Formats: sequence, C-alpha cells, structure tokens
Amino acid sequence: MKITDYELFEVPPRWLMLKVSTSDGTVGWGEPIVEGRAKTVQSAVEELMDNYLLGKDPLRIEHHWQRMYRGGFYRGGPILMSAIAGIDQALWDIKGKRFDVPVYDLLGGRTCDRIRVYQWIGGDRPSDVGDAAREKVAQGFTALKMNVTSELRSIDTPAAVQEACDRIAEVRDTVGPDVDIGVDFHGRASKSMAKRLAKALEPYDPMFIEEPVLSEHNDALPGISQSTTIPIATGERMYSRWDFKEIFEQGTVDLIQPDLSHAGGISEVKKIAAMAESYDVALAPHCPLGPIALSACIQVDACTPNTLIQEQSLDIHYNRTNDVLDYLEDPGVFTYDDGYVELPEAPGLGIEIDEEFVREQAKRDVNWHNPIWKHDDGSIAEW
Repeated sequence: MKITDYELFEVPPRWLMLKVSTSDGTVGWGEPIVEGRAKTVQSAVEELMDNYLLGKDPLRIEHHWQRMYRGGFYRGGPILMSAIAGIDQALWDIKGKRFDVPVYDLLGGRTCDRIRVYQWIGGDRPSDVGDAAREKVAQGFTALKMNVTSELRSIDTPAAVQEACDRIAEVRDTVGPDVDIGVDFHGRASKSMAKRLAKALEPYDPMFIEEPVLSEHNDALPGISQSTTIPIATGERMYSRWDFKEIFEQGTVDLIQPDLSHAGGISEVKKIAAMAESYDVALAPHCPLGPIALSACIQVDACTPNTLIQEQSLDIHYNRTNDVLDYLEDPGVFTYDDGYVELPEAPGLGIEIDEEFVREQAKRDVNWHNPIWKHDDGSIAEW
C-alpha cells in the first residue's frame, strides 16, 4: 500500500478538509486548519505531501510524523503543527480502515463506553445566555461553556467585572447546581484582570476557567492559580508536548485542551495526554471545528483514562452557514444523549464523509477571518 494522491477542500463555515488516497483504494480524511489561515495551512500540507509523503507507506505513522516535524530546521508553531495534524488524522483513518477497527483500538483500546460533551452558549460577545442555557439543558446537555467578557483593558473597571458576574449568575440561576459551566476568558484578560475575574466568579462555581491568559503569558498561571479555587484550563494555542512541558512542571493547570487539528494530530495529543496523566491533569480537547476534527478527538478520548469532557461545535456561533452534521453520510454517529456521545464502532475515525457535498461546498468563497476588535481609543483588543 502506498500513498498515491491527496486533495484539499476549503469549506464553510471555516474548515479545511484533506482527503488522502492509497494504492489499494483506501481513503483517509483529516482536518488541517488554522481558523483564518486556511490557505497558509493548505500550502504547508501541499509542501509536506508533495516533497515527502506521496509514494510512502501510509501505515508508518510515527515515522512519518517524526520526518515531517524533524525534517525542517524550524519546528513547531500553529501552521506546521496544524498541517501535520491533518495529515496524521488521515493516516490514522487509513490505518483503522486497513485493519477494520476504530483508531482507539489501535491505541490500546477504549477506557470508557461514552464521552461527556459540552455545548457552547452566548457567542463571542455573550448575550441571551440564560435563554440559551435553558434551551441546551432541555436538549439533555449537562455541561455548558460561555464567554463572560468582550474586550478587556489591561486594568478594567469594576463594571466590567460585575458584567461578567451578572452573565454567569444568569446561567447559574437558570440551570441550577447540577449543570457544569465552563468559563472561557479566551485570552482576553491580562494577568491582573484574570485574578480579579477569577476571584469574583468563585461564588458561581465554574467547572473551569479556560485560557485565563494568552499562552505566551503562561508564566502568570502560578499567580492566577494561587488566587482562586476554580480549576484552570488552557492549551488550545499550544502545539506540541514541548509547549506543554512547562505548565506541567509548574503544577498550576488542572485541565489541558490541546486541539487535535493544531497540536500535531492524534499521535501528538495522545502523548500530551499521557504526560498530563502523570501530573494528575485531566484532558478536554479543544474542538470548535468540523466533523473530522471531532472524530479524531473522540478516538483519543476513548483510549485516554484522564479524559474529562469533550468540546463539540454543533450549533456554535461560528456555524452560520454549515454545521458539523452537514458533511456526514450518517449524522447519527454524533447523537448526543444525556450530555454524552457514544463511541463510534466503525473503522478508522468512525465516520463517512459526504464527499459529494464537500466538493459542492468547496466551490463557495469561504475566506473566513476572525473579527478585529478595538478599544474605544482605537487600539487593538484581544478577540
């Protein structure tokens, strides 16, 4: 078996899909994407495929991963690691199909029977959070995640802190104590504001605070952790086990959120998760993306004993034109029941992509870019 061909499809709302074909007719799918940088990642995938992978045995996944990563003098970062991630997903999909088993069976077998998932509410600038929380809990979800702020100054007003408290209070009052609420700071807060907000939000007992500061300020996490009893989560903008090494050694993070389409794919995130287990840190992969990325996440979740919960993007505020289930031959594979998703039993990633629909949607002009936010004085704010 040899890799004979590949195709890339940029599709709405903001995803890039990779199809890898082999000499025996087996096809694997991956999702290599940096949201807002799809064409840049596409070029990186083309470079890796054309210069190395075409003609190679797709089953030698670890060897290929090492070659793609170590084969250049400059390593890491979102573009290269996202390109590697999508290729890695596709190769695992091929290998699972080749041996007629789910990927998690190739990685040691499942450690659970189903995975808990959470649902986004409220949007980038959170609004109508109470109504959205009521709707999602009525659908069976037992965990929600929300932003609690919009733009934040490095030292903002008491009113900004109170607005954040009012938002989570509305959700907590709506859903009661039996529903978990994850709070995403989205890297919008300075270390000073992160500490203020964390202290103020404690009465509402969030499940975690996500990205209290940007990953380039991870040195601030010990001080933030010491200022609150709320569990700290981070990792969506960290791209390899070497990026995570420092925060494990700090001992200040309770939950890591590597992204299977950014952090080197299934191969790398499985290793990151094993590192986390040795530091008593739980796993909750980041995934505001499409069905291939979600399928890859679930494969890792299934065979990882420290998995806590899984993000999924059904009905997320980015999916205005197309949603996760639109690209699947069988949307029932992602049926959520009582806040859980059952493990897929089909081989490979466990899904069948509707290729005809993918090809049709790839004809559309996507070109998604994240919003650019500004403060009142015109300076650039964190989105």
